Amino acid sequence: MSEAPTYAGRDLEAMSFARNYHRWILDLFAPRLGRRLVEVGAGSGSFSELLLEREPESLTLVEPSAGMHGLLVKHVGSIPTRARVRIHNDTFARAARLIEEGGRPDSIIYVNVLEHVADDEGELRLIERTLAPGGRVFIFVPAFQWLYGSIDRQVGHHRRYTRRELEEKCRRAGFRVVESFYFDVAGVLPWWLKYRVLRSEAIEPAAVRFYDRFCVPLMRRVEGLVRPPLGKNVLLVAEKPSGGAEGGGDA
Repeated sequence: MSEAPTYAGRDLEAMSFARNYHRWILDLFAPRLGRRLVEVGAGSGSFSELLLEREPESLTLVEPSAGMHGLLVKHVGSIPTRARVRIHNDTFARAARLIEEGGRPDSIIYVNVLEHVADDEGELRLIERTLAPGGRVFIFVPAFQWLYGSIDRQVGHHRRYTRRELEEKCRRAGFRVVESFYFDVAGVLPWWLKYRVLRSEAIEPAAVRFYDRFCVPLMRRVEGLVRPPLGKNVLLVAEKPSGGAEGGGDA
C-alpha cells in the first residue's frame, strides 16, 4: 500500500472479530495456496493466525500502520509455529525488494487491501515481478462503486471493483486469471442501507460478531452451491506464467 498515513487499519481492526468470515475466504483460497506466503496489510493478525494454522514453510507479513504493526507483532509472536515468520512495518512497494531477496514467494495475499492503493495497477505489476514463476496472487476486495459510501471514504478506499475490472487489471499486469467470483450477496443490501443511505461511519464489532455467527455459515453453504451474480466483495486468484509467455486465460 502506497499511502500509510491514510490507512490506519481501522476497518481490519473491526473485522478481526469475523473469524468465520475470514475462514470462509481462506478456505476458498486454500486449494491453490503455496508454501511460501506473503500477506500484505496483515492488520492485527487475525487472518495471519489462520494462515499459520496451515503450517506454511514461511509467512511474511507486511503492515504499514504503526499501531496495527505493534498489535501484529504481539499477536503473531504468541502463536506457536514452525514457519519462518518475518514482519515488515512498511508498504509492499518498499518491502518488495527485501521479500524477493529472502526468496521469491509462491503466494501473495491481499485481503481488503488493494482498494487502499492509489496505483493499484502498479502494485499488481510489482506483485507479478516479486512472485516466483507460477506463483499466485490472492485478492479479496470490496465490490461495486455504487456501494461506495461513508465508511469507504473514512478508511481510505480509493475504489470498489467489478469482477471484470479486477480481472482486466490483473491481465494487464501479466497474470493469468485462474478464478474470480462475487462473494457475500447477503451483505449487499445491509451495506447499501447503512453506508450509502444512512451514511454511518462506523463498523460496530457487535454487528460484525452477529453477522459472522448467524449469517456467514448459512451464506457459505448457499454460495458453495450457486455462485451469486453479484456480491459485496470480489474474490480473485491469478497466476504468474511459469515460462516466458504471458497467460491470457479467463476465469
